[in-house]
Amino acid sequence: MSTGTGGEYWKDKGLPSVFKHELLKRYLPQFGGMTGSHSHDKRVVYLDGYAGEGRYENGEPASAEIALRVASHFRARHGITVECFFTEAQQKSFDRLHEVVEHYRASGVLAHAHRGEVDGVLDSVIQRAVGEPLFLFLDPCGLVLPQDRLSDVLAQQRPLKKPATELLMNFSMMAVWRLGGHVRSPKGNERALQRFDDVCGGPWWREYFADAATVSARTGAAEDAIEAVAAEYARRLARRTGMFVQSVPVSHAPHKRAVYQLVFATRSPYGLWVFGDTVARARDEWWTTFDLREEDERDGQLSFFSARPDPQEVENEAVLEIAANLEKLLLRTRRPIKLVDHTLEVFGSFYGQVTEPVARKAVRLLHDQGKTPSNGVGVRRIREITVHPMGLAA
Repeated sequence: MSTGTGGEYWKDKGLPSVFKHELLKRYLPQFGGMTGSHSHDKRVVYLDGYAGEGRYENGEPASAEIALRVASHFRARHGITVECFFTEAQQKSFDRLHEVVEHYRASGVLAHAHRGEVDGVLDSVIQRAVGEPLFLFLDPCGLVLPQDRLSDVLAQQRPLKKPATELLMNFSMMAVWRLGGHVRSPKGNERALQRFDDVCGGPWWREYFADAATVSARTGAAEDAIEAVAAEYARRLARRTGMFVQSVPVSHAPHKRAVYQLVFATRSPYGLWVFGDTVARARDEWWTTFDLREEDERDGQLSFFSARPDPQEVENEAVLEIAANLEKLLLRTRRPIKLVDHTLEVFGSFYGQVTEPVARKAVRLLHDQGKTPSNGVGVRRIREITVHPMGLAA
């Protein structure tokens, strides 16, 4: 159950939401484009399970209106219906959400707003999505659905590659931090701990905080435990669903502890590729917004030093690493490699850090080094580039 948001939350968009909404704004159209054209009636089903008010008080779109804009665009430009479902438990937030949804319904967008918790409508949304692509966006301010429930949806009710099913979910690092303290305390709230046991699919996470002396023995030990819990959660979700699962940390400022992880799940190598590219572009927008707000706080005075890593240096390092990764793949497989089929191996530590054009530059570097006859030229979609070992025709 979501714990709700305070009145200040909807006045303006915080930096974590800048990243999250930029990611959603960029990825959802890609999902619709990749899957909607293959749907038997050109329909895609979208669920925002904790939709909030839908729009900030300053007029900026929140997650619900972002999806509604995408749906409006697809209806007008591509003849694809993105049927949107939104749930919100708090009455005040629901009333505002309902107004936003009704505005788009009046223009022909197929959208539904429901007052209540997401679990109450999840099964009916899945029924509505039978035979159709489904995208689940779960962004609570508190704890997300139990992992058993998610696994049932993803592994039992939606087990196939087609029609596509994808998930983008907020896993609260702050909740892990808070509840980790309950594990170590003799006055810990057992009911809250059991609720998080459900979220994690078992009490396994408690072991990371069980030894109070170990956790508090050095600075950063608790942070390490939180990161470990988040990573293990993603691994378990991947194992239980058979999906590719990737997590992206989201924070308020550079070098600050993540407030949550955005957990993405897909069965499609294309989804995995496009998501990584989209994360990199959303990250760039996060940095731009951060720099602008820092400048505003300094009354327009530019800082001599920037907290942002130099983008060109990051790209240069990424080109070298990706080229090396490709070379290893070619040596291991001795076969042509289509980039999209090896997304995580290709990008390595730079997955979600750099955009897809960097992969084409890495292919060209490998070609210039005489290690492949492929140069990446002439292939419109970078993900479709096939890299050949030496001795095989490109």
